[in-house]
Amino acid sequence: MRLFTAIDLAPELLLRLERLQSSLRPEAFIKWSPLDNFHITTKFIGEWPDSRLDELFASLETLPPREPFDVELKDLGWFPDARSPRVLWVGVHGDGPLENLARATDECLTKIGIAKEERPFTPHLTLARIKHPVPLDKLRERVSGMQSVSLGAFTATRFALFRSDPGSNSSVYRKLRIYPFQSAVAAS
Repeated sequence: MRLFTAIDLAPELLLRLERLQSSLRPEAFIKWSPLDNFHITTKFIGEWPDSRLDELFASLETLPPREPFDVELKDLGWFPDARSPRVLWVGVHGDGPLENLARATDECLTKIGIAKEERPFTPHLTLARIKHPVPLDKLRERVSGMQSVSLGAFTATRFALFRSDPGSNSSVYRKLRIYPFQSAVAAS
């Protein structure tokens, strides 16, 4: 099975992302991400055997406790760049705590044989993917006028281990286990 860890978004931010996509969608015929697939990936695990799932659950439970932290969605951009884009993204800003979670998860999982991430942590949400050359001038113009847009903030109180399965139009994500942060545990 194909796995990753991620933070869910607050429902009000999903509505704002839906409105943003709706406003941009007419500008280019590209593959827009389904609303159900928005999350902040903290660690891509990749293929993992069913027989070792309990080991993975146990490893994630050893992560040091942490306080909930604020995450803001703002800025629009392109990967790798605006001239030959493959991805239209929204920036994710969680300062130190988000990066610390990603780093701690990465280090924790190396102990059970999951490769350490080589690339720097660049949190983002994929709004759309550009798989084939299509006219993008109108979309580029709209995005350049919105580059510093802020969609709002929320407090992250947990992360989850997700399973990714192929679907008819896009991957289908299913939570396998939720890991609440320290204050979220104490409050329940």
